Amino acid sequence: MEDIHLLLVDDEEDFRRTIAKRLQKRGIAPEQAGTGEECLSILEKKSMDVVVLDVRMPGMNGLETLYHIKAKYPKTEVIMLTGHATTQDGVVGIKAGAFDYLTKPIELEQLVGKIKQAHQKLLREEEKAREAAFRTKMEQQMIATERLASLGTLAAGVAHEINNPLAIIKEAVGWMKQILGKEDPAQIPRKQDFSNALGKIENAVERARRITHQLLGSVKETDSAIAEVHIHELAGEAVDLVRKEAGDKQIHITTKIAPSIGPVWTDSYKLRQVLINLVTNAVHATGPGGRITIECEETGEQLTLTVSDTGQGIPKENLEKIFEPFFSTKPAGQGTGLGLFVSRSIIEKMGGSMDVESRLSRGSTFRITLPKFHGTKGALDKDDPRV
Repeated sequence: MEDIHLLLVDDEEDFRRTIAKRLQKRGIAPEQAGTGEECLSILEKKSMDVVVLDVRMPGMNGLETLYHIKAKYPKTEVIMLTGHATTQDGVVGIKAGAFDYLTKPIELEQLVGKIKQAHQKLLREEEKAREAAFRTKMEQQMIATERLASLGTLAAGVAHEINNPLAIIKEAVGWMKQILGKEDPAQIPRKQDFSNALGKIENAVERARRITHQLLGSVKETDSAIAEVHIHELAGEAVDLVRKEAGDKQIHITTKIAPSIGPVWTDSYKLRQVLINLVTNAVHATGPGGRITIECEETGEQLTLTVSDTGQGIPKENLEKIFEPFFSTKPAGQGTGLGLFVSRSIIEKMGGSMDVESRLSRGSTFRITLPKFHGTKGALDKDDPRV
């Protein structure tokens, strides 16, 4: 009862205060208003579950107030109070969206019952809305899973088929570069243009190779090499790899991993791949003079690893899309759109999760949650007490 947010609206002050006191004894503490205008003013400041509204009031009457409530606060339930001679107003009120009406003089128990019923209806509608949202989310996840399964089958086939001609093109480019490097064709017109064109072909081949490699990595099941992994060591390796680029942009990288943080038993190669990808993305997203922070916290049997930056941030509408395959916010040619997709897939296969929080112009935080022990017992020393 105390969870019900009730507003009692009646211009008869003595009646209103008496009803309010009696309702308080039954666990409902209503807000009070003496006019329709005051009622709307309160609703602008506070959300109400139920409004008990007198029909006959000076100024804005109950029906006019009801129309305004339903127009601006459609989820708020309204119970109308009418006199015996104005029951028709109650019927009109129900047609306009009121939950029900009672005639004066009212019986308190009947009013309490109506308030409870109105509140229960509100709770049922909220539950239905949550169920509908959950069903929609699950349907979207099922569709996404089916698409990813199809994508995996297609990607593996495409990657294998593309790798062969790529190897031939790369070999031909190398041979042509050798020819251009010899003295005989030194006088070829526009030799530099030929050399530049070959460089572009070579770069395009390398980019295509990276895409096929990541595609295969995202769908191919490989044996995990479960071993003891120290997060501070992986973080140090990731920072070392981006140190020069970060230094050129005067980006300060801070690692906050307490010595007391214990190791995890997982695939060090794959976790290193994910961490390097996140730190590299952070450097690319952060402007000159920005900051990147790598942190790790230990909670029970889990570790939480975060990579935060003070970069440009991610628009709200892109927060889930960034984990989709081939979605990239980088300029054309600078990203495959597979890094985060592959990274999240790796973490989920490790039994963990990855999410992101971001605000435009404020930066982003990628959070990885991992179990301390991942893999089968056979992957660890049988004598280890942690098995």
